[in-house]
Amino acid sequence: MFMKYRVFVLAACAMLAVACYEVKNTIPLPIKNVIEVDGRQGVGCDGDYYYVSGSTALYKYSMKGNLVLKNEVPFDSLKGSPAPNHIGDIDVYDGEVFACCEYFNDGVAQNIQIAIYDAATLEYKRSMVWNADSGQVECSGIAVDRTHGIVFLADWVNGSHLYCYNKKTGDYVGKVYMKSAPANQQGIFLRADGRLLITSDDGDADKGEADHIYYCNPFTDNKLNEEVSVSQFMSMEAFRRAGEIEGLCVNPTTGALVVLNNRGARIVNGMPVGFYEGYDKEIHELYVF
Repeated sequence: MFMKYRVFVLAACAMLAVACYEVKNTIPLPIKNVIEVDGRQGVGCDGDYYYVSGSTALYKYSMKGNLVLKNEVPFDSLKGSPAPNHIGDIDVYDGEVFACCEYFNDGVAQNIQIAIYDAATLEYKRSMVWNADSGQVECSGIAVDRTHGIVFLADWVNGSHLYCYNKKTGDYVGKVYMKSAPANQQGIFLRADGRLLITSDDGDADKGEADHIYYCNPFTDNKLNEEVSVSQFMSMEAFRRAGEIEGLCVNPTTGALVVLNNRGARIVNGMPVGFYEGYDKEIHELYVF
């Protein structure tokens, strides 16, 4: 009973800290932990494990950062042409890993699809097909709405909209226009309070500028909005070095915010083109706030 009460208090405190930050924008979220991982694209959490996506692989980590499982051939069962070669941000819900997969080259994407994997084994289960008429031209991030059964997709190339699919049927159900949409969107996550967080690679790493997290409210009175305003949530000066912010999630057990950041590599049009001084490889880290 004591342990359950302690977990509840920790989760409540973490959620209160995030709420206060949104309202006053004066309370910095302290870093609780930094975990180096293999993947550079996205992160999800079910309270027991972290799930991390690389560009061409899926990884499963313990909460202490120990690698438990990996799938280095995640595209083998995917259909369509050209064959997918890139995974963006991911989300984890109800025992499944939702991944936005595509063929991506030099800022251009084709054959976008929502690929769903078993969280226990990381094996492929099924896909939702992208609606090419939606206007979406790339898929950088994915968020599962736990309340309304909607799957949201973000677009790194043309980020003016969030694209929405029915989680049960896979049908495209519309899009949400974001006024003053963040540039270079990387990851999204829909919190329990209905606010959708968006990571933006909008800082110039060459100049040491920080990236940011933004938020919007896609629902009003349980109805999907056609248009939303976007506000800044957090500036990421806490990263060890300015680099490329990627996916994010919230630990459903503790309420901790988890953000993936890459540092060391120079990125042009979404592709690595060498390293910054002092680095001979890119480092991928989960920041737990």
